[in-house]
Amino acid sequence: MKHRIEMVKASHHTLGLRSRSLLLGVTRSHVYYQPVVANTLTVTVMNEIRDIYALRPFQGYRRMTDDLQDKGYVVNHKRIYRLMKMMGLQALYPKKNVSKRRQQDQVFPYMLKDYPPQKPHDCWCVDITYMKIATGFIYLTALIDVVSRCVMGFHISPFLDTESCLLALDMALKTGYTPKIINSDQGCQFTSQAWVWTLVKHRIEISMDGKGRALDNIPIERFWRTIKYEEVYLKTYDSLAEARCEIGQYMSWYNHHRRHSGLSKARPYEVMTGKKKATFWPFQTIDSQEILHMTFAENKSLNQQKNQLTYHPLAA
Repeated sequence: MKHRIEMVKASHHTLGLRSRSLLLGVTRSHVYYQPVVANTLTVTVMNEIRDIYALRPFQGYRRMTDDLQDKGYVVNHKRIYRLMKMMGLQALYPKKNVSKRRQQDQVFPYMLKDYPPQKPHDCWCVDITYMKIATGFIYLTALIDVVSRCVMGFHISPFLDTESCLLALDMALKTGYTPKIINSDQGCQFTSQAWVWTLVKHRIEISMDGKGRALDNIPIERFWRTIKYEEVYLKTYDSLAEARCEIGQYMSWYNHHRRHSGLSKARPYEVMTGKKKATFWPFQTIDSQEILHMTFAENKSLNQQKNQLTYHPLAA
């Protein structure tokens, strides 16, 4: 394009400017355009943006606008957005959908609706979350037993890859327990051939959430909130080794000492090993509107039925 504009601007003894523009497919506004020289105020604002960005690179253009207005500059967010885009500056933060599935990989159906887990090791849930340390971001993969809420295995890695998931699974299987089902999302780590083949080798049924349905994997999602509020957000990890040590200690405390309100104050390890009775986990296909209109007697009868429910055996 630049070469064609230069050819249009070059004088010709027979063709005028309009004819040259038509022949070369260049609008005359490109030829007449003169770059606007940035004024002193714009340069000053850009220098302020660069200084603020160096201190707080996680701020976007809206928060950047607030800081500049606090300093007395009369600017709006549209101008700051345009200047940051021109300077090549963008807020640094973990982007959404860090785990996307490959379209060519197979997606398995969600099984917990038809086969709700009733006792430990009927189903494990697996997922990945990220955490901030001094040198960047790290990724925690964990497998949690749905009924006992016991963390069966976990692994922390600086990479978002399938190997970290396989290491967490290997740690879980070394406990001597094998689940009937493992439920996950549709991330590329869990639709990969390595992950699927490993589960098939151990005769574990594969279940996957529906697209955009985080509540299908709610046990592990609730665990992420617990570990972040009780451990991660309270500390600053200087290195990957420190994070592995501190989180490893928390996992041990969570399994063996922390009383879980969803288990009638029992500890996850006690329920997982059968020392305490597992409470009912509500993966049932009961309409919520029906529950709202139940009488007290009907609700009591339903609770008695819950205690008598048995797990639907999976096909071999």
